[in-house]
Amino acid sequence: MAANVAMPRSAWVFPVLAALFFVVASALGIGFTHSGTGLVFAVVLLVILFGTVFAAVYHAEIIAHRIGEPFGTLLLTLAVTIIEVAMIETLLLSGKANPALARDTVFAVVMIVCNGLVGICILTGGLRFREQEFQVSGANLYLSVLVVLATITLILPNYTVATPGPIYSVTQLGFVSVVTIILYGVFLYIQTVRHRDYFVGGVDAADHGAPISGRALGLSVVLLLLSLVSVVLLAKKFSDVVDAGAAAIGAPPAFAGVVVALLILLPEGVAAVGAAKRNQLQKSLNLALGSSLATIGLTVPAVAAVNIALAKPLVLGLEPRDSVLLVTTIILSMLTFGTGRTNILFGFVHVLMFAVFVFLALAP
Repeated sequence: MAANVAMPRSAWVFPVLAALFFVVASALGIGFTHSGTGLVFAVVLLVILFGTVFAAVYHAEIIAHRIGEPFGTLLLTLAVTIIEVAMIETLLLSGKANPALARDTVFAVVMIVCNGLVGICILTGGLRFREQEFQVSGANLYLSVLVVLATITLILPNYTVATPGPIYSVTQLGFVSVVTIILYGVFLYIQTVRHRDYFVGGVDAADHGAPISGRALGLSVVLLLLSLVSVVLLAKKFSDVVDAGAAAIGAPPAFAGVVVALLILLPEGVAAVGAAKRNQLQKSLNLALGSSLATIGLTVPAVAAVNIALAKPLVLGLEPRDSVLLVTTIILSMLTFGTGRTNILFGFVHVLMFAVFVFLALAP
């Protein structure tokens, strides 16, 4: 993104509209209903919500362009994760969401990112440049942390005996949350300080440091905060639309997690695919794989803390079918990122795995 390009109108209009929409709807008691008016409400809400999410990522990119890599992609990842946590918590506290929503959303994010987004980025870059290169050392660090986080949060709960079913006891959940935060924190230290060079590719290295005025930077900071707060406030109203849509098509409970994951990952996915088109595959992988780590490393502890405080059950263990998909995805990712070079076949295989995930989510 060029630093001297004027801010698009949508970058400030949507955050302002979102805040006004929430204030007016709350003051007048307007919400989603099964009627023509309710349908109009849902359409307007989705347009404003999508626009605000894109605006949040736009302003995060402005700030990221100023601070350079890998801090830039890290900021984008954290901004999207904040939105994700807010939506999950709102849906969980609405009283209508199932206790497995957090698990379904985290699993959906991992599958969408590691298969759908990674596959599209590799396929897009491969079609344009035949082969693309990235830092093997950085990819291996991503995968090593992802394997541990995914195992202790999504698979291990199925094999503990302190509580029945795929649920950790309060003590176990607290311990796993602390371990998860510590591991993710150490990874961030490695990524931003100790081995920062592992996450900056040759093409990406020059993609930072462009001059941005202090006024533009300050405006982006304010609008980013407004966008994030607005998305958090509108999450409850969005949950009503998700529930109605799932009921209308007869989708299983896990469908809500897929919808939430798709919404929050869409703008970041656009940024990752755009980087692949510019032959910046390293930046694409930083965005994609970083999202998976942040989703587990930050979302699970945040949701666990709220559930422990409110004494609500939190289902984390995956169903056997989903465990197979997760393990297959991890093995495939290790093969894809093992050489430092990619081509369209790697991308196609990941996209195919994503198609399998989506099909089974709708027809389990």
